[in-house]
Amino acid sequence: MRIGLAGVGRIGAGHAETLRGLGAVEEVVLADADPVRARRVADKLGVRAVGAVEDLFTAGLDALVVAAPTAAHAALVTRAVAADLPVFCEKPLAADLDGTVQLMAEIAGAGVPVQVGFQRRFDPGHIAARDAVRSGSLGWVHTVRSCTLDPAPPPAEYLPTSGGLFRDCSVHDFDAVRFVTGREVVRVTATGANRGDAFFAEAGDIDTGAAMLTLDDGTIALVSAARYNAAGYDVRLEVLGSRDSVVAGLDDRTPVTPAGPGLRPAGPPHTGFLERFAEAYAAELRAFVEVAAGRAGNPCPPGDCLEALYVAEAAEVSRTENRPVDIEEVRR
Repeated sequence: MRIGLAGVGRIGAGHAETLRGLGAVEEVVLADADPVRARRVADKLGVRAVGAVEDLFTAGLDALVVAAPTAAHAALVTRAVAADLPVFCEKPLAADLDGTVQLMAEIAGAGVPVQVGFQRRFDPGHIAARDAVRSGSLGWVHTVRSCTLDPAPPPAEYLPTSGGLFRDCSVHDFDAVRFVTGREVVRVTATGANRGDAFFAEAGDIDTGAAMLTLDDGTIALVSAARYNAAGYDVRLEVLGSRDSVVAGLDDRTPVTPAGPGLRPAGPPHTGFLERFAEAYAAELRAFVEVAAGRAGNPCPPGDCLEALYVAEAAEVSRTENRPVDIEEVRR
């Protein structure tokens, strides 16, 4: 199998290394808006680079992985589908909700798999939590708590095009809540704060946020996000039931110290998402290769991406208008 990769930034370079090591992949072909960067990564890994992203579509590919900047996602996915190429795309599929809905309308019925990169679906802890819910061992679930806490904020220039904290960051939690519980979100109440650098407020964004989700069976999910968690990168998901509870992401590197006597973290905290989810990133690409080969079903289709984005959109409306928002209000 010959797989093309568009975009060799932080995530893309990691994807290239993973793809190169898969037995089912005969050749990896790289391209980037910066051809020099593409050649540098290709030389390091011993794979091939082409001159421009456009050249990937004449390289005889069997599938395409999109890790380019967000603004390029929709066009690359549309073109891949038109070329009958299975495509893996890092989230989001498009720059905003309207663009995502339009893209899905354009690719509907094409019969070409499009897998979206929500890597937490491949994290062993999240999978185990989902399995515990499905087995009934937790009893009936009453509360879910999920958090994404960054150790430091992103660059100021990133914020105006990021979509905001809920769409950029918490959308992973929203997808994880749906994935683990198997339920749909029906209502969102959200709030946010700015207590850090001024560039968040200047961009119309927040540096700390929280959302309460009401699921369709009455379960309550609480999602929190922050850009200033200096203790370290912290992603956890707790599921509390009538019989038992489980937590994903709690180990000897979780950057939480007991306030009193108790166990202390044994190792250094994770520095960021690439380290924390290294295994999950590799697993989702292994899954994509199976999807592209026609040997497996799609573990994260575009419809799931859209549902998580609806929750993020409702959270942003709730925050800005200071009221609960039903998902049906933002559904297109």
